Amino acid sequence: MKVMIRRTATGLSAYVPKKDLEEPITEIENADLWGGTVTLRNGWRLMLPDLPRDTRLPITVEAMKISDGA
Repeated sequence: MKVMIRRTATGLSAYVPKKDLEEPITEIENADLWGGTVTLRNGWRLMLPDLPRDTRLPITVEAMKISDGA
């Protein structure tokens, strides 16, 4: 699924256009963000693609939803 990752005043946020859902990112598996999982406030866990550490935000990526928090 397409996910836009951006930096906000309170931290990182993920926006899923198809669901019109924007949630703060509460947990990051890898310190440099890319190539690991992130957890959104609503419980969704997303696998982000491997990208260079210096990738600029905001960016839209193809992420895979691996859990919906249920």
